[in-house]
Amino acid sequence: MASSEAPPNDRSSLPRVVAASLIGTTIEWYDYFLYGTAAALVFGHVFFPKADPLTGTLLAFLTYAIGFAARPVGALVFGHFGDRIGRKKLLVVSLLMMGGATTLIGCLPTYDQVGVAAPLMLTGLRLVQGFALGGEWGGAVLLVSEHGDPARRGFWASWPQGGAPAGNLLAAGVLSLLTGVQSDAAFLAWGWRVPFLLSALLVMVGLWIRLAVDESPLFKQALAAAEARRTDEQPPLVAVVRHHWRDVLIAMGARMAENISYYVMTTFVLAYAVGHVHVGKQTALNAVLIGSAVQFALIPLFGALSDRVGRKPVYLVGAVGVGIWAFVFFGMVDTRSFAALVGAVTVGLVFHSMMYAPQAAFFSELFATRMRYSGASIGAQFSSVAAGAPAPLIATALLKDYGSATPIAVYVAIAAAVTVVAVLCARETRGSDLADVEPDRAAVPVA
Repeated sequence: MASSEAPPNDRSSLPRVVAASLIGTTIEWYDYFLYGTAAALVFGHVFFPKADPLTGTLLAFLTYAIGFAARPVGALVFGHFGDRIGRKKLLVVSLLMMGGATTLIGCLPTYDQVGVAAPLMLTGLRLVQGFALGGEWGGAVLLVSEHGDPARRGFWASWPQGGAPAGNLLAAGVLSLLTGVQSDAAFLAWGWRVPFLLSALLVMVGLWIRLAVDESPLFKQALAAAEARRTDEQPPLVAVVRHHWRDVLIAMGARMAENISYYVMTTFVLAYAVGHVHVGKQTALNAVLIGSAVQFALIPLFGALSDRVGRKPVYLVGAVGVGIWAFVFFGMVDTRSFAALVGAVTVGLVFHSMMYAPQAAFFSELFATRMRYSGASIGAQFSSVAAGAPAPLIATALLKDYGSATPIAVYVAIAAAVTVVAVLCARETRGSDLADVEPDRAAVPVA
């Protein structure tokens, strides 16, 4: 049967929409990951200098985790308005909020200058970052998914997912460059601020590109249909809970291994390699840099593979792989070999990519158009509170209590098992027509 999904209009060709989503998400993830990288390497010294080094890192990761608490709130707010007034407007707001908060972090006074007010201001700005990111992901992947065709949706929708490794690549690259040309004293004194201040320039570029694309044609069709019915609609959140609660739980479970493994293998590994194994900062950053570059190249390939064999098979191989690899990962890092460190991070990110690449299309295909922003965002961001938020914190605490990385590997493996069960419970969504929704799952008039 021919697809009923609307083709993109002349102003917003699919490649242009993909480019706008990719660049926007890259900038937002750059801002977000920059904080995580700085938390692993800098913030313990700058904002928590009174604590011992490992406790300082633990406290820095605590402020990092707090930002995740705001992501579900962002998902609810941005999802509601994104389903009511459109995807594009909310994406512009999220970009401005994220960039503004990141730039202000670069201007913060240190603990030595203003005392406890410094970590409090840092925490407040981290909450703004989390709120903005909670709304960014759903809007970016939906804008692409709703412009594309069912046959290649996995490929095209995976490109915004590339914003995560691209942002991490950019953040780690800038910090690696600075640590390579500066002394430790200069980097801790002022060098760490430079990447945060650069966010202001990046946001201006992203805003210019994002404003140039049009709203999702599928959303405009659904909005016009709702207005033609002239009936009141349930709030998107109510409709999601009523009609898509099972899909939300599936999305949350599917995110567990993907989210936890990523933050353990790209953020916590920096603190582990530098503080526990005593690898140089630049060496650890370069390993993450190389792994992120490989991941960026692989994501569209795995997205395309999910178009051929299905979302579930690709996702399941990634979940099982990352659960097994966690036990190999830390042993390779412990060798202090740069090649082994690169191999550990890169292979871990290959398995992560097999989950992350099909995730955008997979989650988009679970929900009806007039509640899709809310459903996808809630499923993705509520799980981050239990998964990505505490992952570096839990890993650091386990290392402190046991002096070994084995309990951390068990932690990742348990998350992988949860994800396997969730994905097995899901229906295969490959090839779904996003406009072909059963009446009882469309935006429902209030009874």
